[in-house]
Amino acid sequence: MAKIKRKSADFDEVISDSFSRNLGAKELPLKGRVFTMSIIAITFIAFLILGRLFVIGGFEHAYYKSLASDNVNQETITLAPRGIIFDRFGKELVKNEAIFNVRLQITDMVKNGEREAVLDASGEILELPKDDLLKLISETDLEKHPDIVIKRDITTKEALDIKSLGIESLYVENGYKRQYKSDSLSHITGFVGWSDSDKEFKGRDGLEAYYDDTLHGQNGKKVVYQDALGETKGAEILSDPVQGNELKTTIDYDFQEYMHGRLLSGLEGLGRTSGAALAIDPRNGEVLALVSLPTFDANKIGDYLEGTDRPLFNRVVSGAYNPGSTIKPVDATAILKEKVVSPDYQIFSPGFIEIPNPYFPDKPSRFLDWRPQGWVDIYSALARSSNVYFYETVGGFEGLKGLGIERLRIYWDKFGFGKPTGIDLPGEVAGFLPSPEEKEKRTGSPWRVGDTYNVAIGQGDISVNLLQLLDAISAVATGGKVYTPHLKMGESNILFDISDMSPELAKVKIGMEDGVNKSYGTSFSLKDLPFKVAAKTGSAQISNNTKTNALFVGFAPSDNPQIAILILVEDAREGSLNAIPVAKDVLKWYYENRLKK
Repeated sequence: MAKIKRKSADFDEVISDSFSRNLGAKELPLKGRVFTMSIIAITFIAFLILGRLFVIGGFEHAYYKSLASDNVNQETITLAPRGIIFDRFGKELVKNEAIFNVRLQITDMVKNGEREAVLDASGEILELPKDDLLKLISETDLEKHPDIVIKRDITTKEALDIKSLGIESLYVENGYKRQYKSDSLSHITGFVGWSDSDKEFKGRDGLEAYYDDTLHGQNGKKVVYQDALGETKGAEILSDPVQGNELKTTIDYDFQEYMHGRLLSGLEGLGRTSGAALAIDPRNGEVLALVSLPTFDANKIGDYLEGTDRPLFNRVVSGAYNPGSTIKPVDATAILKEKVVSPDYQIFSPGFIEIPNPYFPDKPSRFLDWRPQGWVDIYSALARSSNVYFYETVGGFEGLKGLGIERLRIYWDKFGFGKPTGIDLPGEVAGFLPSPEEKEKRTGSPWRVGDTYNVAIGQGDISVNLLQLLDAISAVATGGKVYTPHLKMGESNILFDISDMSPELAKVKIGMEDGVNKSYGTSFSLKDLPFKVAAKTGSAQISNNTKTNALFVGFAPSDNPQIAILILVEDAREGSLNAIPVAKDVLKWYYENRLKK
């Protein structure tokens, strides 16, 4: 019997063969399409890689070169000083003051292991809490701003103490801050604020905001060169900062100070805090002075953010007020132009007017004059400020067909009400002009003759801003040509021209002059001023007739107007009487210091 030879079997082979037999697996040759698909996939990936390399090396070369350079070389911005703001005579209203700032080079802090030293120094010397500094660092985009200011305007001692520490990543730089000349100017100049997104100062209000592009300047750039190990190899100034352009304004600083001080003392004497004053040259629209009270110190803006009496609110530009009787010159112009009555037509004012009440015949609606006026024509109606005259000529009464609300609205538009004047300050409001359609939609009630009576004397729902009101009075002063009120010198533009009404405006001007020259005039106390003045007073009832705003508008010399002024006393004790003394002193100062030869 033949002897069987046995071959030694490897354990792994046995297990492998057994596993293969059990699964029925067979070794098969790979099909050609597998190799084809693999080659296509590899080729596609290769093309993607080559394409990306082409884009990086070509179109995005500059970007990545800059990014790589920034990883080694660190560029910092040197803020440009803002432009100086001057008054019309060259006096500085806003300037720059040199200060010290502390900067932190974040990447150097990390590389040098100075984190704890920086945190200690910021807390002990700068009184900057560690958590605040860490938050500032965490919120910083290090690719754009690896070098940040951690505190501005430090004291000289703080600067010396920081320098003495020898912390490379923490250093002191020369900087600047805006210095504002006077609180009286704060609503004009406005102020700047730090922009975290732009890492620079931006105008936040007033001229600083409106002319931010002009005042801003061009920042400088400096680069610090480092090798791949982060060692500093030198520095280079790429560009020096260029100071912003100067801004010469129309403001008369000395006059501004006087008007501010006189209005403030007038308010204090009444136990009041809020008011406004405005002076414009009607010949060109130049704003000579603009006061809003209460005011604020623009050098310490943080102290006023929670002010309950709204010190940051610009009453001249952003306030909307009932004009009271100061709107009567506009009414009078419309009445004459539309020939509702002749200038000499007289109306009797017993101190009130009554119209029938269809619902309660025994209780007629009564509309009051501020006192019995007797017989008045358009001149004495303006001088005396007769309400009854304007009730009848605007709203109509018995046999007299009045102007009516629709025609009155046309003249509001002609005189510039209901739309911004375009003054070069932010935040101007347009005011509000009521209409029958608007009232019915808002209240569900129809427009009645009493509504027309109310708006005829500047009450009811009508509101205007103070710029619009003084522009309307300037139209009387110039005979119809009104310029856009502005603060930048040399920017005179016509706002509206109603010279076609010059004959009517001339008659209105006589009535306003009579308000000063006639013993019965509401502004008779101005008669002893050394030049001719045309004026109109007004008292506007507000807060459900619980308070009264006192208003004064006028211009001088009335035969050659060079200044038009407005005075507002909020919550006055005696109506328009409280505005007249302020107006008189302001006009007197201007004559003696600017017009007297």
